[in-house]
Amino acid sequence: MTARWSGGRASRPAISRSHIRVPPRMLPTGFDQHYGLEILEMSDEEVRARVVVEDHHKQPAGLVHGGVFASMAESVASIATYLAVRDEGKTAQGLANQTSFVRPILGGTVHAVARRRHRGRTTWLWEVDITDDQGRLCALVRMTVAVRDAPARA
Repeated sequence: MTARWSGGRASRPAISRSHIRVPPRMLPTGFDQHYGLEILEMSDEEVRARVVVEDHHKQPAGLVHGGVFASMAESVASIATYLAVRDEGKTAQGLANQTSFVRPILGGTVHAVARRRHRGRTTWLWEVDITDDQGRLCALVRMTVAVRDAPARA
C-alpha cells in the first residue's frame, strides 16, 4: 500500500520523490490510532497527516491539547525515517521534539506537513507545520530523529 494525499483536490501534479511503501502494520496503530492519526501521503522527504478534532483531544479550556500537535509530529517524522532506513538494517526513534505554539485550534481538523531538512547517517531533522482548516500556522515543530542499528533478532 502506498500512502497518497488527495486533500480533496481533483488532481495534483506528480511528485518526483519516491513514495515510501507503507506496510499495513505501520499505518496508525496503538497510541496513534487511539488519537486518530491519519497519514495521507508519505515519502522520505515529506509527510502529510491529519487528526479530526473530537472532544477527547481538548484540554479544559476547549483548545486542542498541545500534546496532539507534538504527537503528530513525532509519529510522522519517526515513521517516515524508519521506513526509509529499515532496509539498511537500521531503526529510527524520536530524539528531540521542540514544539512552538502559535495559535489554538478549537475544532475541525489538525493538519500536519512534515518536511525533511537533513538526512544524516545517525540523525534526521524534520520541520513540521501544524495548521488548521483555514491553512493558518498553529504550531511549528522541529523533530530530530535518531537512526541506529536495528537490534539483532533472537
